Amino acid sequence: MKKRFLNLFMLVTILTLLFGVSLYAENGETDATGITPPDSSIVNNLEKSIEDSSQVGGFEALIRKLLGNDFIDLFTKGGFAMWPILFLLIWSIAVIIYKIIALSYARININAFFDKIIPLLKEKKYKEAANFCAKTKGPVAAIIHAGLLKADRGVDAVEKAMEGAGTIEMAFLEKGFIPLSTVINLAPMLGFFGTLVGMIEAFARIAQAGEVDPTIVAGGINMALITSAAGLAVAIPAQFFNNLLLGYVDGLVLDMQRGSEKVVETLIEN
Repeated sequence: MKKRFLNLFMLVTILTLLFGVSLYAENGETDATGITPPDSSIVNNLEKSIEDSSQVGGFEALIRKLLGNDFIDLFTKGGFAMWPILFLLIWSIAVIIYKIIALSYARININAFFDKIIPLLKEKKYKEAANFCAKTKGPVAAIIHAGLLKADRGVDAVEKAMEGAGTIEMAFLEKGFIPLSTVINLAPMLGFFGTLVGMIEAFARIAQAGEVDPTIVAGGINMALITSAAGLAVAIPAQFFNNLLLGYVDGLVLDMQRGSEKVVETLIEN
């Protein structure tokens, strides 16, 4: 799972770097054929489309087709602060995909699991119950399996074994939330940093021109607003998925507690 996550992250990062190189590469290549298209109103739109596409690289043209010209133009107008924000966006998407896949494998039908494991415990078939837990995915089965391996040493040994296994499983469930919290905190800060840079540029243009002209400061203010919006656009979805995944983890923790308590109660009764 970790290897797949790293491969996904590297692939997305490489595509982003290629996009950046293509986006800032020199364009405006001269047409080598020298053929002048016919002057006809029927092909005006086609001529304009061909002319625009000849000025961008093949990869950039693909990105513009997928995301739209307006999105790419906003990205370029946002300045250098857009690149770390884009990196945080890619990082958050990779982490969210990883957590969704990992947590989907961790969740089981707890009631169906109890229906299988409790009768075995009542019959004191601890080895069979441990084997069944070993074949079942998820943290609930993992902690019960660790406890049943100590069943011959008494209930206290079972409780301690499940407590230790629960600590390990909790560390696994909480993995990935620190990167998401980093994105949530850094994305608005980078957006605000881009805002300050844009305002500095706007005032520098005013000082250079010696007068206040809206057309002079429009570029700097535009960059300031774009970076702020981009930072929030990354942080808000990351916060939403962070809370959603935390709620999913809380449900798994409750299942772990229910499972351990149910096993201990069954062992005490028998």
